[in-house]
Amino acid sequence: MPSLHISTQFDSGAIDVVRLDSPQDIQLRIRKDSASDFAQWFHFCLHGAAYQSVTLRFLNASECAYPKGWEGYQVLASHDRQHWSRIDTQYDGTEMTARLTPMAQAVYFAYFEPYSYEQHLDLLGSVGSSPWVQLQRLGSTVQGRDMMLLRVTDEAGTTPLEDKKKVWVIARQHPGETMAEWFVEGMLERLLDGDDAVARVLLDRCVFYVVPNMNPDGAVLGNLRTNAAGANLNREWAAPSADKSPEVLLVRQAMLDTGVDLCLDVHGDEGLPYNFVVGSEGTPGYSPRVAELEDAFKAVWLASCPDFQDTVNYGKVAPGQANMTLATNWIAQQFGCLALTIEMPFKDNANLPDVLNGWSGERSRKLGASVLQPLLQVGF
Repeated sequence: MPSLHISTQFDSGAIDVVRLDSPQDIQLRIRKDSASDFAQWFHFCLHGAAYQSVTLRFLNASECAYPKGWEGYQVLASHDRQHWSRIDTQYDGTEMTARLTPMAQAVYFAYFEPYSYEQHLDLLGSVGSSPWVQLQRLGSTVQGRDMMLLRVTDEAGTTPLEDKKKVWVIARQHPGETMAEWFVEGMLERLLDGDDAVARVLLDRCVFYVVPNMNPDGAVLGNLRTNAAGANLNREWAAPSADKSPEVLLVRQAMLDTGVDLCLDVHGDEGLPYNFVVGSEGTPGYSPRVAELEDAFKAVWLASCPDFQDTVNYGKVAPGQANMTLATNWIAQQFGCLALTIEMPFKDNANLPDVLNGWSGERSRKLGASVLQPLLQVGF
């Protein structure tokens, strides 16, 4: 019989093994981010347990960054790293326990469907072949990886370049929120479809500036929230530094160079099983115009996409109480524009559940494609 082994030496691999004597009692600890105390992401491969009942015990679940995230959550598993499904999972307030009978000698487990760095590079290569796309290297991450920007527009369209709206979309400031890059992939796929009327009009009217992965280092390291220097990038926008948060520094400078008429910052939420957006109502410059744009954007998305809702969210921030270190708030204030944080669930969409898959990479892609509708209809 093959011996049991757990491996994490691959892109975004992360788990600490406490005990691995028996497949019925595999004891694990969710590993902290590489340079900080955040702990929530896991991704590992179990070898040698084919056709045996496996019980995984995550001993420190209650000590993680978002213990409420385990309530109603189900671990993801895959035999081929292509198709992921939810498995039997319980959380008792202290430990999280997951059970599966693997159908192969190697089975992968993850907090959410991974989006690897190689997949990220493939996305850049694929969309970069479009005549509407220009790839631009902004600079280097902490560990020297490329910070890449996609500029997407139809140069031959009827709208003069100087009159086009500047739409920025950034994703994966928090690298473990992989649904964000799935979202961007779906958005780009539709935006670059020459047979899609919505996309054609948007490419004529707008210049899209897209950063599919704001945190390549953290993604590769298997971090949930931080980059290689331990910085939570979505708390760095007020004063980013070349040493601690070059990723934000580079993107922020590019925004200052181009201007911003609308920005979407794409994320995932550990606790709430819904898709929703967060606005900039707490910023000093929040205006009736921006409030109207927010309401219009949400109304169009609600009418066109059943996976989106606006009932369950974080609630409104009081005037003047916004955290100005967050991307959405800094951008809204700096440019006087509509800026929204998009949140997707790690669990499922409770309004439209999928028992087998929960919220998934594919559903994130579809939601990304759907966001073109409110972009088309809301004059910003």
